[in-house]
Amino acid sequence: MELKSVDNSKVYLVTGAAGFIGMHLSKRLLELGCKVIGLDNINEYYDVELKYARLNILNKFDQFTFHKADIVDKVYLQRLFSDTKIHVVINLAAQAGVRYSIENPDAYIQSNVVGFLNILEMCRHFKVAHLLYASSSSVYGGNEKVPFSTEDRTDNPVSLYAATKKSNELMAHTYSHLYKIPTTGLRFFTVYGPYGRPDMAYFSFTKAIIEGKPIMVYNNGDMYRDFTYIEDIVEGVIKLSNKSQSLETLNHPYKLYNLGNNRPEKLMTLIEELEKQIGKKALLEFHPMQPGDVYKTYADIKSIKNSIDFCPKTTLNTGLRHFVSWYKGYIMEGQNE
Repeated sequence: MELKSVDNSKVYLVTGAAGFIGMHLSKRLLELGCKVIGLDNINEYYDVELKYARLNILNKFDQFTFHKADIVDKVYLQRLFSDTKIHVVINLAAQAGVRYSIENPDAYIQSNVVGFLNILEMCRHFKVAHLLYASSSSVYGGNEKVPFSTEDRTDNPVSLYAATKKSNELMAHTYSHLYKIPTTGLRFFTVYGPYGRPDMAYFSFTKAIIEGKPIMVYNNGDMYRDFTYIEDIVEGVIKLSNKSQSLETLNHPYKLYNLGNNRPEKLMTLIEELEKQIGKKALLEFHPMQPGDVYKTYADIKSIKNSIDFCPKTTLNTGLRHFVSWYKGYIMEGQNE
């Protein structure tokens, strides 16, 4: 999968630009010559220094402009959209994390529901050509049928985070239907790679193994995840952003896609690969399944493959090698790039 061209006359708004996916996506768009407006509230869900390190990479590009703001702030958004013609919105801003949604549900309703409504309203009133937004594989809940297809029912979420992501899909469907706004939902499957989120298992496991601390392995290690490398994700999102959902050909311009690797790996395989890359054995503490977790994620990607030839090529071994190399540089040696 290779990006050959992109319409760099368009202005892209990337919300959550200081986040993991947001930074990598913005960087790739900037490298392709696009103008990118980044927006992020830099919340303290995890280390803000990592978020600023990501922003330092983006700020080197002349075509990048950053706004420290929250999508919950509708007045700020109205001013931003009034001042600049924005052609494509890629909404990645959200309160992340399944387990944290049990501790702090209010944050999820504000950012993931109220904030997303504000984005939809901006796209409606300022005639945005295409809205792409982050959904999640978590919307599949406890589905036992695998692989997960966008045709499957997703009305049994097992976490509030998943429920807010499902609500985003329903809200986008409504706005596409009522106002003919082209929307594309992106169901991400366990995205990993350099500059990733510290709350993700691969990141926290790496930290613990290097520091000689035990790692908590849930469901006694009997869990599977469809790990998807960040570069594969970015290529897919940009290709989808270029795919015009023309109002002339679509009376209801609403689409949903799985962005996954189409190859689930056992949690113990992840740990074994990390041990190889780090050169050190992990200390394991086995625990039962946690509330809100699911046993297995597995993406059916036939639809997106047919649409944009999405075909992830990065193996778990290769992806983790890149991540561990970055981790040792950034975390252990204090390098920020």
